[in-house]
Amino acid sequence: MTKPDPLLPEAADPLGETLHMLRLTGTLYCRGEFTAPFAIAIPEFEGVMTFLVVTSGRCWLQIEGGEPRLLEQGSLALIAHGQPHIVSSSPEVPAEPLFDLPVEKISERYEHMRYGGGGELTRTMYGVVRFDDVAAQHLIKLLPDVIQIDSWEDDASGWLQSTLRFIASEAAQLKPGGETVITRLADVVIIQAIRSWIDRSPEAAQGWLAALRDNQIGRALALIHRAPERDWNVESLSDEASMSRSAFSARFTKMVGSSPGRYLTEWRMQVARTRLLESAVPLSVISFELGYQSEAAFCRAFKRMFGVSPGSLRRTGLTPQMATVR
Repeated sequence: MTKPDPLLPEAADPLGETLHMLRLTGTLYCRGEFTAPFAIAIPEFEGVMTFLVVTSGRCWLQIEGGEPRLLEQGSLALIAHGQPHIVSSSPEVPAEPLFDLPVEKISERYEHMRYGGGGELTRTMYGVVRFDDVAAQHLIKLLPDVIQIDSWEDDASGWLQSTLRFIASEAAQLKPGGETVITRLADVVIIQAIRSWIDRSPEAAQGWLAALRDNQIGRALALIHRAPERDWNVESLSDEASMSRSAFSARFTKMVGSSPGRYLTEWRMQVARTRLLESAVPLSVISFELGYQSEAAFCRAFKRMFGVSPGSLRRTGLTPQMATVR
């Protein structure tokens, strides 16, 4: 048995470390001012998450096939799987399709919508976000349809609610730099909302999340996440986890949902995808940095996962999974 790598120290909290690594991309935010009666039918956004913060007033949220939920001032609802839903002043109001309503485009990432019948005012902040890494894909599968956090006076979520107050203040009167403040804080709020659900939900004690909390499998996952370029295999990872090869492989696959080798490849490809889109680093360098002995081997693995070559992705800047929201 080989000794654990001293250059890769134990992860005290593999779950927290992994959440810290989550990347949000393709974001779009819309500040809403709605007067009763109003009802907006928001279509399915495949491959993204959406969220709604009620900064003043109140409204109803109804996911397709679900019961209406009342959102009071200070409520946050995270719609985890991009399902069709309706935001309204009352569940009885007929809904207008979202894209039939006028919107003021302030920038590429920020919009302002005013709509309604002139009655009681509700202000909201709505966002469309995408997690762009393999860790998020495992996480999103485990999330419920809606994560709802209520009340700005809830001490248990005081940090989150104080951040929502700040977003509401910025949204009420957009100042120079306010768009950047809102979008960055909203990204943080989403991560915090997911952490809140993980802390209190029984469903978070199973699958990939449970694997991250496991002393042995969590160690192996953290090592893959930190150093995907390493030549990890079942033997080296099982050594790091202080388990036999057979026991480690079976336990990893059962908890994570894929074999160690498959998980490593998926993680590498997502890292590569991000580098391709955000830098001009040559393919040969990216492939070497991710542990591939040849650029050709890297390109084959990339195309098997995404259906497009690395060069094609870089030229176009998007794949079917990154289609524009609006």
